[in-house]
Amino acid sequence: MIHVVLYEPEIPQNTGNIMRTCVAAGCRLHLIEPLGFSLDEQKIRRSGMDYRDKLEMSVYPNWDAFCEANPQGEFYFLTRYGKQPPADFDYTQAQTDIYLVFGRESTGIPKAILRPHLDRCARLPMVADARSLNLSNCVAICVYEVLRQLDYPGLSKTEQIKGEDWLLV
Repeated sequence: MIHVVLYEPEIPQNTGNIMRTCVAAGCRLHLIEPLGFSLDEQKIRRSGMDYRDKLEMSVYPNWDAFCEANPQGEFYFLTRYGKQPPADFDYTQAQTDIYLVFGRESTGIPKAILRPHLDRCARLPMVADARSLNLSNCVAICVYEVLRQLDYPGLSKTEQIKGEDWLLV
């Protein structure tokens, strides 16, 4: 299973979009407090839309509580200070669940968390004078890179709601 971990997210619309991505991609979401919003906030409900009731999500009071509850797994950290793109990692070799960790929108993931995992820090390539991409876009890019390498396990590759031949009718 793929897990998306948001360390102290600040913007409700980003988290709502990430909730939607997690449901569509079959991922579990982990939120590490403090959050910059209430989970009942209208902005997060609107972004998550009708997907929220299908979401597998856990909330933790801090990083240590998250680590204690999730002691096993392959952890990867997205940071602007990473030295390789997510596609350089071979996720097919993971023997346990994959955890993709993303930092808060304003400051990212603290150095104290990143330093022990420098070999698992990734950066999305971009032009030199761009600082970052939107958090929800980063999550979607990274989740779908892992899924691509794993050949989209458990996901439908054809339209199921209207039918795969809808364009032909």
